[in-house]
Amino acid sequence: MAVQRGYEIVQEYTDRISGAKARRPGLDRMMADARRGRFDVVLVWASDRVARSVKHFLEILDELNRLNIEYVSFREQIDTAGPLGRAIVVIIGAVAELERNLIVERVRAGMRRARLEGTHIGRNPLVLDHDAIHRERCQGQSLRQIAKGHRISTATVQRVLHKRPAQVSIEELAKTA
Repeated sequence: MAVQRGYEIVQEYTDRISGAKARRPGLDRMMADARRGRFDVVLVWASDRVARSVKHFLEILDELNRLNIEYVSFREQIDTAGPLGRAIVVIIGAVAELERNLIVERVRAGMRRARLEGTHIGRNPLVLDHDAIHRERCQGQSLRQIAKGHRISTATVQRVLHKRPAQVSIEELAKTA
């Protein structure tokens, strides 16, 4: 096909891993060379060789379009140099956006129904001993030590400490001194 169209092949980019992965060495090299302006056309056997998700495929096409690089797919007969090829890409984008919006709406409807049925959605709230955290901090323990002892993150320890000031009695302070 390259010979038929009079294209000079600059580089062949291949990957040995799944096209479902967004980060692939061959694809990454191709996009880096595209940004450097090493070629004017990307010629592929089939679009599913480039990306398996419509979102990822459209991101690649969008970037190639911004770089003024044509995209030609042998199997799907897509050629973004012509108006029909560009229209097909726009239609694919519109369908992908519609699909995404339908998924979002179904998820929201499912969550609404689950809430109405009394199902808890999300993580269970942490049960923390706020007084113990304040006490341990007043005793000189580091945030990391407290977090490890309570099996929580240091950010959670900080939130607890900043949420309300420590209420430590004079007797407790005397014990730590």
